[in-house]
Amino acid sequence: MKAARLYDKHDVRVERIPEPTEIVHGQVLVGPTFCGICGTDLHEYESGPIFTPKTPNVYSGAVLPQILGHEFAAKVVAVGEGVESVKPGDRVSIQPQIGPRYDYYGRQNLSFLGPKASVVGLSWPWGGMAERAIVNEYNAIKMPDYITDQQGALIEPAAVAVHAIDRSGIGPGGSILITGAGPIGALMVLAARAAGASRIFVSEPNVNRRKRLSKISSDAILLDPTAAGFMGEIKANTEEGVGVDAAVECAGNPRALQSCIAAVRAQGIVVQVGLMGVKAEIDPFDLTMRDITLRGSLNYPLTIWPRVFEMMKSGLFPAERIVDDEISLEEVVERGFKPLLDPAGGKMKILVSTRSV
Repeated sequence: MKAARLYDKHDVRVERIPEPTEIVHGQVLVGPTFCGICGTDLHEYESGPIFTPKTPNVYSGAVLPQILGHEFAAKVVAVGEGVESVKPGDRVSIQPQIGPRYDYYGRQNLSFLGPKASVVGLSWPWGGMAERAIVNEYNAIKMPDYITDQQGALIEPAAVAVHAIDRSGIGPGGSILITGAGPIGALMVLAARAAGASRIFVSEPNVNRRKRLSKISSDAILLDPTAAGFMGEIKANTEEGVGVDAAVECAGNPRALQSCIAAVRAQGIVVQVGLMGVKAEIDPFDLTMRDITLRGSLNYPLTIWPRVFEMMKSGLFPAERIVDDEISLEEVVERGFKPLLDPAGGKMKILVSTRSV
């Protein structure tokens, strides 16, 4: 079968490898249909290996070269013994978090926080950028008929956004700042609108990203953080100039985090989502005196897929608006990674077609 495998920094190869053949108890063999290129995939290509394992993963045994792809939809090809929730022919969206169920975090359905965490397409022997993959039964979530394969490949990043907005506490009539207008930032805008936010500020220095986001959502107030008066513009458009109720940092930039903290009102909530490779300076005195809550947001509840399905069905959360292109597996680097890594580019999400069933 064909698969896109990461060997090292700037080294992704589309090559033929043996198909998986052994499906053990509780596992499912799937044929991926569409797989999204995630910012994590881009980080692995540009700066990795980071999450992809140079030594065998302690739980899954996965090791480089790693088949990429953790945002994907698929069709069930075969099931192992004991599998009851899906059958051959079913369309599924993959929830990629894997880990033991017997330790502290596993018992709480938080395996991704545990020491033996594994992720399909990053630290599991199989991934979505291939013609076949093996996952556990709990990873394969049957899709309703009203969800397309393209939407199914967007459920995972959509879940990240919905969970972060939940963590922000934003509700009907609330105001929020989102820093970074990449794909996750764009999904945050849609999730904030679905939650009832009435005023959504988006900070993004890239003019092409701002233009792209304006086509995704007319609700966003788009701002250039490098422009004079940036913070004043936010404060002036909140009640009595107190600042926004919440802020979500999606850029992975220390200055963006500082802007989030400065923008929220007293007792506001700041949620850090962007993966930041450097340390950021914050003022603990300011957090205390304004009673600010600063929290991280990693992944999502593993049971959130049906909720996102329903949000999409209602039209409340049109995540498909972020898709710019669909490409073949062979084009994943030239028409996928490279355009998305263009610092002046405006593309949000590119789906890789891996359909073979």
